[in-house]
Amino acid sequence: MERDTEDSSSSRSEAYWHAEQAQALLVEDGDGNDEHGKFLGHESRTRNACNYFRQHKSWSTAILSVFLVLITTGIVWWFGSEAPLIVDPWQAALDAAEPHHDYTLDRNWDFDAPPRTREYWWTIENAELNPDGVYKSMIVINGQFPGPMINCNEGDTVIVNVKNKGMNATSIHWHGIYQNGTNWMDGTVGITQCPIASGGIFTYEFKISGQSGSYWYHAHQGTQVADGLYGPLVVHSRLEKKLQEIRYDSDRVIMVQDYYHDASGALLLKYLEPDRENAEPVPDGALINGKNVRNCDALPHRKCDNTTAGLATLELAPSQNHRLRFINTGSFAEFQIQVDEHEFAVTEVDGTDVKPAYYHRLNINPGQRYSIVLKTDRPTAGSFWLRARMITDCFAERNADLIPEVRAVVQYSQDEMRSTDGMSYPLPKSLDWPEAIEQICKDMNTTELIPATITTAPAAPDAVYYLWANFQIGDWRLSRGFFNDSSWKPDVYSPTLSRYIEGYSVVNESFTSTENGSNEVTFDNNREMVIQIAGIQTIDIIIQNFDDGNHPMHLHGYKYFVLAQGHGYFPWDTYNSLNLSNPLRRDTASVQAYSWLLIRLVTDNPGMWALHCHISWHTEAGMLMQFLIRPEIVSKWSLPVANTNLCQAEGLENGMTPGDDTWSGDTG
Repeated sequence: MERDTEDSSSSRSEAYWHAEQAQALLVEDGDGNDEHGKFLGHESRTRNACNYFRQHKSWSTAILSVFLVLITTGIVWWFGSEAPLIVDPWQAALDAAEPHHDYTLDRNWDFDAPPRTREYWWTIENAELNPDGVYKSMIVINGQFPGPMINCNEGDTVIVNVKNKGMNATSIHWHGIYQNGTNWMDGTVGITQCPIASGGIFTYEFKISGQSGSYWYHAHQGTQVADGLYGPLVVHSRLEKKLQEIRYDSDRVIMVQDYYHDASGALLLKYLEPDRENAEPVPDGALINGKNVRNCDALPHRKCDNTTAGLATLELAPSQNHRLRFINTGSFAEFQIQVDEHEFAVTEVDGTDVKPAYYHRLNINPGQRYSIVLKTDRPTAGSFWLRARMITDCFAERNADLIPEVRAVVQYSQDEMRSTDGMSYPLPKSLDWPEAIEQICKDMNTTELIPATITTAPAAPDAVYYLWANFQIGDWRLSRGFFNDSSWKPDVYSPTLSRYIEGYSVVNESFTSTENGSNEVTFDNNREMVIQIAGIQTIDIIIQNFDDGNHPMHLHGYKYFVLAQGHGYFPWDTYNSLNLSNPLRRDTASVQAYSWLLIRLVTDNPGMWALHCHISWHTEAGMLMQFLIRPEIVSKWSLPVANTNLCQAEGLENGMTPGDDTWSGDTG
């Protein structure tokens, strides 16, 4: 459920914040809607408020906050003949939610609307689902998989109230959103926040500024994204129609993912055990917008019922242009995507509008987004296959259950443009493209993707940071991911951001270093490499991949310039031939096996920002490091009390990656 209100200040005192959290258990939504949810009187509200504060050990604040709740309730009750009926917003959102796979955007959307506050109430729960027929325990938002779409304008403020009723602690990362001025809302466990414990409540609030395009949100605790905790986030610009050079008549999101029939936690435990070098879990299949159909007879070892499963179907009006926003929400596989017999134009890359570039197939790695514009002008038939194929040559092992291709139906239709469930159409008989299927995991050719808005990269860097990415075998024959000599292991009870701010505030000499570069005084470089950069600088990052696998590298808080990519060792004379006139800007770019990637960015967004491989298994194996940008500003921050309270809860380690001591003493 979404609530729109006029934009307002996000600052709240501690007492009022606690009062809101207590009353939020039973607060009426801002539009006054009371047709959904469970209605309760003032006695129940007071009881629930007290229960809330019993869980949060802040009695001085609690007394003042409960007083505020009671005063507000008493005033309303005084003027009414009976206790007011107030709706629980989380319950209202659950009641209003319907599982769906329709991620079509409103074609009457007001791009010029003044800034709004768009508020959502999400309940996270575990549920047994069978999206392709095979049942597994998944993580859902308001009963939905995939999660609900957030649709907003640049300049809007997004508020997401999260109630975690799942069995494990969790968090939500807003992939690609800058979070300029709200670093603590980035949702990265062990870096910008402690996770939300099971039974806990947390509110994310951030303003979206200086960006538009296709984004998404997902869990950032362990490998929970593989179990379904993700959804799309679309940001519209007032210049959207201008920056998109091909006018389109419909607009929708299409999420593709590799899909595992086993719980990700069990797969992760197996992946991290001794003697498992380069042995990532191989998917069982794939989904498009959460849908596919498997043959249950071929899976006798699984609990399976495909009578409720189906293929995603896109109804597209003929002789029109249609924008399809593809997001790879998977954990491991790169996909090649096509629509049979249709050439398409790529018009957006990770939130950057680009000049139309025409292709038959689209390569997309985990975490990446591409918009294409498809013209429905083929006279040969009324329906066509949309195919998404995993590049299986990048898998180190075999999986007998693997079906590497997932399909959706593109149906020419004069009806209202939408994605449909339950509609019956004849299966397409369309023709595949004759080109060979890709056998190497790599990005699209970035030199062919030219940003629509010309932005020249800075002429020269102030500093160059050389990172080598690889896997190393350490104690107990454990294979772990590394940047240089550091393999990331998060502290779920003490995130680096809060630890740094607290240490600086008490003038701890270990936290007051002002030198740029790897900060090994403040942070333990063995488990949390942090490169510190003071002031606004231009920096280059060279990532040298010594591994035999592809690594899509995602940087939080930024879009960077992709200056060059190549095979072998980085040749330093590359600097003699860089084209800085208008390079592609994105937040997730891949470095191929035994190859290198050169990116450039301007350090103008203060905060603690993660750089990591977006293959979930690699991140959890340790392939993550951090940039502390503008410490002179970050050190003066005071974190919201809601963030610090998260770290006081118990059970934060539930759902996190197991520590290496799990295998301590294992000598084979």
